[in-house]
Amino acid sequence: MPEFVLRYIRTVEAVNRRVGRFAMYLIFVLAGILLWSSISKTFFLPSRWTLEMAQFMMVAYYVLGGPYSIQLDANVRMDLVYGSWSPRTKAWVDAFSVLFLIYFLGVLLYGGIQSTAYSLEYGERSPTAWRPYLWPIKIVMCVGIVLMLLQASAEFLKDICRIRGVNP
Repeated sequence: MPEFVLRYIRTVEAVNRRVGRFAMYLIFVLAGILLWSSISKTFFLPSRWTLEMAQFMMVAYYVLGGPYSIQLDANVRMDLVYGSWSPRTKAWVDAFSVLFLIYFLGVLLYGGIQSTAYSLEYGERSPTAWRPYLWPIKIVMCVGIVLMLLQASAEFLKDICRIRGVNP
């Protein structure tokens, strides 16, 4: 494989590793928000922001951590037949199926960019009592989708390397 392909794979995986390791700690922020929600409902006036902020943290945790879980091969897979295949057969099947993921992510990114542009242009807010702006979480979602697209393309290239007998 050309050196620039291997460098692309290493760069994408390094970025997603760092972002994924950061995203892992968002679960503690989420737990803190939910703890504060419980304490404030019990001892003080209930906070308006906790439920929605917890949802935003969960979205960030999930979307930013997804590419890292793909990189670690920690995604859920039906291993009934797949587990008995040779590495080369797995690479063929993975290279084919990742194309569907790339298409899906492309469509998702297109819609996400449109929604984010609308949100920025019109100052879209949530219809809840807290009424936060929605553009920050939409930007986080678009960044996560781009990172997932990059990781999916790196996985495709790694599968091509495996098919050709090169260890990426």
